[in-house]
Amino acid sequence: MHQNISAKLLTILVATTGCLTVSPAFASETLYVWAGDAAHKAPDFFAVVDFDKHSPSYGKIVTIAPLPTTLPSAVPLSNGAIGNEPHHVGVSADGKTLAGGGLLSILRGKNGAFFFDISDPRAPVFLKANTLASVNSASITDEFTPKPEGGFFTTFMGGANGASPGRVVEYDANSDVVAAWPATPPADGFDPHGIVLDEAHNLLLTSDFICPLHTLNLGGVAGVVQARGSVRVWDLAQRTITKTITVGDPANPPGTINVEIIPHDFRERAFVSGVIDGKLYLVDPRAGTAQPVFDFNPFALPEAPAPWPHLFRINKAGTRLALTLNYQGLDGKVVWLDIQNPEHPRLLNFVELGPKSGPHYLTFSPDEDRVVVSDYFLVEDLIPSGVVGIDGDHKIHVLDVVDDRLVENPAFNLDFNRDIATGPARPHGLAIVSRHHREGDRDDEHAGGPRFYEGGGQ
Repeated sequence: MHQNISAKLLTILVATTGCLTVSPAFASETLYVWAGDAAHKAPDFFAVVDFDKHSPSYGKIVTIAPLPTTLPSAVPLSNGAIGNEPHHVGVSADGKTLAGGGLLSILRGKNGAFFFDISDPRAPVFLKANTLASVNSASITDEFTPKPEGGFFTTFMGGANGASPGRVVEYDANSDVVAAWPATPPADGFDPHGIVLDEAHNLLLTSDFICPLHTLNLGGVAGVVQARGSVRVWDLAQRTITKTITVGDPANPPGTINVEIIPHDFRERAFVSGVIDGKLYLVDPRAGTAQPVFDFNPFALPEAPAPWPHLFRINKAGTRLALTLNYQGLDGKVVWLDIQNPEHPRLLNFVELGPKSGPHYLTFSPDEDRVVVSDYFLVEDLIPSGVVGIDGDHKIHVLDVVDDRLVENPAFNLDFNRDIATGPARPHGLAIVSRHHREGDRDDEHAGGPRFYEGGGQ
């Protein structure tokens, strides 16, 4: 029954549980949350949320945009809409295409990338799904970064069978696959997770995280986490890797999950987070060096595992950095750093999210007056199962920037265990699109056009 839930029924269910329908005509800011049904019975979906802080329905779900149940799957009596493990997201450069990745789509022989038309921000329309592991030699969909001319570069941590080497898949403005890069991938643990683009300097950086296949329990053998520790420097125009920068101790790789170039840094330096060793590194692509500049281990709690720095975002000025600190699903914080001196980041404050939190994904609002955090990482409970079981409270936390400090806004109360009509769901990727409509405006040409923020920022 759950497998046949249609978009119409989901929308009706949302409406009957107190979610407010808001006319899109004057919608200002819209938050998209890419999520999956915790029971793997209902379709994966984007929750469309009113993110206009001046709206009476601020923080309320406007509608649900599920994947269509007509999508194919290799699992009998199932379909390609269910059990993809929704992960990261992207918004195209023109703000009109929303992309979501299925981290574990490969386990059911399904496409790993899903695209929606968000020309009308409050009414997404499904466009297509593509990127089969067996066809494109790419699986374990991760981070999207938009190309200025349209389309995306997207990291896939695994290859055709979910193991190293992975790929970077390029999509065109029609969301079709152009190619998987590099043409001949490295054989030294190329499992890209983080990605950042600087077209002006012909620069693309990716960071390797873990070998995904080895986390699965296969053939009676328990999975393990094989962490990586490297940043790849690319010649963007040639789509080739020109340099590999070792990060941390090669004997104990730190798990370099996220990489971001520092805006306005004349050396095009970048930060990268090491999950396993708990450190933030400063990477110099020109010199080929990486040095630890901030240690999160002093944030350790007596009754929780070691803190894992997960994703981070840098503001447009290149002066502030917000980072999720995950205690393997038992606690969580969001840390706020002053990075005006990149070699010596300075702690400004942190927000405690409390026991059983597990923050991972975050993004700035378009005006950078808020940081939005999804509280869930990954639970490998499909078939085959895996060793990663880091859950969270399934809430969306909004932190206001007040006097250069992060302060949680208690009025924003969005709980995916409570507010999704088909049952508890796991929220992961976040994106925000802003449209500034004035009374009488009829299109974006006269309305100021779109602005947006997704995981990688714009």
